[in-house]
Amino acid sequence: MVRVLAVMSPKPSKILLTGLPGCGKTTAVVRIAESLPSVKVVGFYSEEIREDDRRKGFRWTRLDGPTGMLAHVKIKSRFKVGRYKVDVAGFEEAVVPVLDADRSDAELFIIDEIGKMECLSQRFVAAVRRLLASDKSVLATVAKKGTGLIREVKTHPDTELTILTRDNRDQVTAEILQALSFPETPS
Repeated sequence: MVRVLAVMSPKPSKILLTGLPGCGKTTAVVRIAESLPSVKVVGFYSEEIREDDRRKGFRWTRLDGPTGMLAHVKIKSRFKVGRYKVDVAGFEEAVVPVLDADRSDAELFIIDEIGKMECLSQRFVAAVRRLLASDKSVLATVAKKGTGLIREVKTHPDTELTILTRDNRDQVTAEILQALSFPETPS
């Protein structure tokens, strides 16, 4: 069941955004992360790699700066989604460790995205499951279609799932910021 974010509890701990490609999911989570300067936020977001105006792959960027290739048409890997080969080992080494709920004092984990490429990593799948079972706040984007973890997170009892569109993107972003009201840290 899809729950719309219009009426949310005072502080939902797990918020998922889904929608068609290009609707602004990544833009929304990056804006939200940037709008919480006094909150310890960790995680990553993904962006297209374009060459000659054609999509050739995807890169990940951790919120603390490091970046790397998630998938590309020209890399060598035994893991493949569509025409893209996925660098699972590089993703597991550089990104998955920041999603460790047990070792982090983060107040908010951002995951962009829970998609087919990321789910090729069993370590990523396990980290997401641990985060959803934890008392940590999570803001994640999730593929509109998919099985396994993609379907599982959408039906997780502690999540609020919102379908993002170009028309509701700004309103949803504002509602999420309001819902993620963290207590002020003492000066």
